[in-house]
Amino acid sequence: MTVVEELIRVENENGLSFGDYTLNAKKKVSDFEFHGDMYKVKTYRDITKLEKNELFVYESVPGTSVFDFEETDVRTEFEVEGFEDTQITLELEAEQEYEVFVDDVNIGRMTTNLGGKLVLSVELGSAQKHVKVVRV
Repeated sequence: MTVVEELIRVENENGLSFGDYTLNAKKKVSDFEFHGDMYKVKTYRDITKLEKNELFVYESVPGTSVFDFEETDVRTEFEVEGFEDTQITLELEAEQEYEVFVDDVNIGRMTTNLGGKLVLSVELGSAQKHVKVVRV
């Protein structure tokens, strides 16, 4: 099991890693600057949540650890790990269609709601899974 002990960190030039699903009590880090934006992460066993400039970006129930999280105008991509299957919610562009891949397997097209939220389930088990969401 791998976790982000510092709760959020810069992983590479364009990616963030965040979350610690092994914590029994909620912890958070606010005002983490990355590429001119301010991030906040809240995480523990039951939930992991990431905000950027006080706006929702990512949430998982139960909690997860996320590695190399990168987002562009057309793509969001990351590795995710946790104790068990998880429901992930991403904030994307409203009422848009996206192609969703888990470990390079196309799990189908999904359309975001009026608020731009896309919800997907990922079967985790003991291994990290690669998630990629691409606007069609």
